[in-house]
Amino acid sequence: MKRNLLLGIALLLSVYLFADEPVKAIYRKIVNPANKEVTVVAHRADWRYAPENSIAAIESSIRLGADVVELDIQKTKDGKLILMHDNTLDRTTTGKGKISEWTLDSIRTLYLKNGASLRTKHRVPTLEEALLTAKGQVMVNLDKAYPIFDEIFPILEKTGTVDQVIMKGSKPVAQVKKDLGKYLDRILYMPIVNLDSPGALQQIEDFMKEIRPVAFELLFKSDTNQVPKQVKSLLEGKSKIWYNTLWDTMAGGHDDDMSLEDPDKGYGYLIDELGATIIQTDRTAYLLEYLQARKKRSGKSKKI
Repeated sequence: MKRNLLLGIALLLSVYLFADEPVKAIYRKIVNPANKEVTVVAHRADWRYAPENSIAAIESSIRLGADVVELDIQKTKDGKLILMHDNTLDRTTTGKGKISEWTLDSIRTLYLKNGASLRTKHRVPTLEEALLTAKGQVMVNLDKAYPIFDEIFPILEKTGTVDQVIMKGSKPVAQVKKDLGKYLDRILYMPIVNLDSPGALQQIEDFMKEIRPVAFELLFKSDTNQVPKQVKSLLEGKSKIWYNTLWDTMAGGHDDDMSLEDPDKGYGYLIDELGATIIQTDRTAYLLEYLQARKKRSGKSKKI
């Protein structure tokens, strides 16, 4: 009996020690500039399977094999943090009005809508619930979180997910150090830089000098812009490059729609010509399948 008890304790201990291994592997991949495997970010989680920013969408992203889920944060009237992109309830829930005018208890009575604007069985999750769902499984990019990060960080500590969080913003490096300086050694911060703007290269160089980010999120409207190719050379072996394929003006037209017609011209261009090793998409399963076929990811494809 004693032997069985000891074996049981050992088994539980091994489960505890290795429960967070999936996210540790993802973290190591993201922070290693020499790793060329492409990291996949599910925009608002897998909203083609379940309502955007829902627990079910996060769970689906994990099953598919996404590395990161991008989630949006809003604050209720009573100061609670929930997942939702808009500052109103109208588009994604059965409610109406500003989130800031509803308490959490009231929002709990609502149902989320799917991509076709139809009511589902799913409810609006809190940030804490979302983090606990993602814990140990997938990295989390928190959007709309920069202004309220002082309120968010205690929830990260409570849920034990500090190391899983990616923060981003478009402010200059001096402002970032002022606003988030006390967190920069605890979280991953990735600057957003518009490559169509004058001084974009200088902005990147300033960040590299001051905080050397793990990655930069880059934006440009047309592939006639030559700056993205310069940035590829500038960041080679130093920081990763993140592009968004959500719509055409974010990555010079090389978006999800182009990729549906010809993934080599869409995703492939960003990877091969511009050095992208992180891509945020609205078509998680499709991008994962493409990367697997091109051997840009290790392991086997996952299916739902």
